[in-house]
Amino acid sequence: MHPIFQDSPIPRYAQLAALMRQRIVRGVWAQGEKLPSLEDLVREFDVARVTVRQAVELLARDGLLSPQRGRGTFVTGLPSHDRWLRLETSLQGLADAYRDDKPKLTLIEEADATPQLQPKDGLPAPKYHYMRRVHSREGQAYCVISIYLDQRVFKLAPRRFRQETVVPVMLSLPAVKIANARQTLHIGTADVEVAEHLGVALHFPVAEVRRVCTAPDGTVIYLGEITYRGDYIHFEMALTT
Repeated sequence: MHPIFQDSPIPRYAQLAALMRQRIVRGVWAQGEKLPSLEDLVREFDVARVTVRQAVELLARDGLLSPQRGRGTFVTGLPSHDRWLRLETSLQGLADAYRDDKPKLTLIEEADATPQLQPKDGLPAPKYHYMRRVHSREGQAYCVISIYLDQRVFKLAPRRFRQETVVPVMLSLPAVKIANARQTLHIGTADVEVAEHLGVALHFPVAEVRRVCTAPDGTVIYLGEITYRGDYIHFEMALTT
């Protein structure tokens, strides 16, 4: 078995298709280019011929590849940027983006829980309401999010917090005052749980975002830990001169 593949509930052909998709995204296989032969791909990835064929069929259905009898398989398209999520660098910009986007929210878990706060985050609230859910658009899951919300804030609009994205709801509540907000991002790979929720291969590239909002007294009223599919994120920021 090739070292890029590990035991996972994600089928081997789907893992291979995700890897091939990334090669197309990065331009390793350019649009119009012919892919290596079936035999070459079988040898490179140490998989069965049927696995390669299934991966190619999956990407062909997405419009990325075109198998042509007697000629080989060609890159005929690029992953659409229409599904990109712009990762905003301001809280209001983030709220505006989410306000216009109405994802399907699938609750995985809900409970009272205590977040692991870092010293620089701020002071802990007396109690937090925890939700873990998957956000999807047009049937495609694009992120898994763990939400820790100050219980006092959650009680202001529990139904809305359960049914809508959290940041726009917080900013719409006059009683909620946010003095500071920040987020960090790092690039990682999907573990077994995330891969299953997002429908990607194990070790598929992901963007891991940690978002913290604090009240004027320094209390952390919101902590969001979000894992996005790497092919859904568009991150742009201005450089100072």
